Amino acid sequence: MNEPDWKRPLGEAFDQALAYLEGLPARPVAGRAGLAELRATLGGPLPERPLDPGEVVAELATAAEPGVVASSSGRYFGFVVGGATPAALAADWLTSAWDQNAGLYVLGPAASVVEEVAGAWLAELLGLPAGVSMGMVTGAQMANFTGLAIALREMLARAGWDLESDGLWGAPRVRVLAGQERHGTIDRALRFLGVGSAAVEVVDADDQGRMRPAALASALGRGSGPAIVCAQLGNVNSGAMDPVGEICRLAHEHGAWVHVDGAFGMWAAASPRLRPLVAGVEQADSWATDAHKWLNVPYDSGLVFCAHPEAHRAAMGIRAGYLIHGDGGQRDPLDYNPDHSRRARGFAVYAAIRALGRRGVAELVERCCALATRFAERLAAGDGVEVLNHVVLNQVLVRFLSADGDHDAHTRRVVERVQQDGTCWMSGTTWQGRAAMRISVSNWSTDEADVDRSVAAILRRAAE
Repeated sequence: MNEPDWKRPLGEAFDQALAYLEGLPARPVAGRAGLAELRATLGGPLPERPLDPGEVVAELATAAEPGVVASSSGRYFGFVVGGATPAALAADWLTSAWDQNAGLYVLGPAASVVEEVAGAWLAELLGLPAGVSMGMVTGAQMANFTGLAIALREMLARAGWDLESDGLWGAPRVRVLAGQERHGTIDRALRFLGVGSAAVEVVDADDQGRMRPAALASALGRGSGPAIVCAQLGNVNSGAMDPVGEICRLAHEHGAWVHVDGAFGMWAAASPRLRPLVAGVEQADSWATDAHKWLNVPYDSGLVFCAHPEAHRAAMGIRAGYLIHGDGGQRDPLDYNPDHSRRARGFAVYAAIRALGRRGVAELVERCCALATRFAERLAAGDGVEVLNHVVLNQVLVRFLSADGDHDAHTRRVVERVQQDGTCWMSGTTWQGRAAMRISVSNWSTDEADVDRSVAAILRRAAE
């Protein structure tokens, strides 16, 4: 077999990637190609013969580029999606080149150690207790799944039930108490776990989506037996934060486990100014978050932490005769997440933290929140524009008022026009029964000029 030509396909990929990244400031944010065009350019019959790798990369870039959403742009404000910092992206490229299996230490010693180091740094950044266990998963969905899997197994064990051998059939009922404004990943995780979304006992929330401690206390008092309480840091619409310290106190008084869904809101702990919003977060039992959101690491970078490492390993770990497990203090990552073989996600997270440092992470989070406030203030000054939420973090909800009184239809039209305009991209949502534009500021590269340019485009489209 001839020596492989790495330089040409990798060089082509580098040139294409660099052109894309350098073109982001001027590029329309929305994808330009429609479904039919993408199917025509990317589709076709199964290739019969080998093709030159360099040509394959070049043709892929040409065909796919019109259908790429510029979510790395400083003017992308949809779905709490961050970008990728230069150090994190470069480390991610190395991760692909090294192609390490991050399941066992023996498969990738550097991958295991870098994940261990990054996990300790992350815990410190997020204000969690020293010694918590950490697993790297795909995203916040799987982080919530893993945290709730640990909680379910542990609470049943405390009730005398062996979940590993006996399963859920016939097990004691585990109560799951979650806020009225919880994220859908909680319900979905419960479905995956066989608990079912109907098991959720809904706890009342205030007008910003925060769980009411008095309502939680009342709900806990109405029942008995093993219980899991799900707190939320960062409402997906309003950005509001549950009073997590008070929730932990009440739950632990009743012997309940507290799981925190902090997909993006937990990163407030990295900022001295915003840290009061997460006061008491260290008292929880498990936590879920996502490094792609505010650490701006490439997909996929979900994180799950647990205050009870033995329970974490008991829920996730595996042993088999053919596997070579570390016996000298080595960390086998598969003991902390549902995957067996997986990508070495730790390299990009490690590089991002090293490049930013504690101060850089804090500044990134604070800047995004300040820019969200700038969005709210400048849009609220426009005619017929109403900001619906208290902007406490990086989320802004905006409603556009219509002379005919059909504000919902008008708001949805404005969202659609802004998306088509290409200057920026925001998603639409329904908040407390009302249509709204949802603005999420999460990208490390967003600046005041991006906000002002986007505000001008939004107001222009709203006035049409």
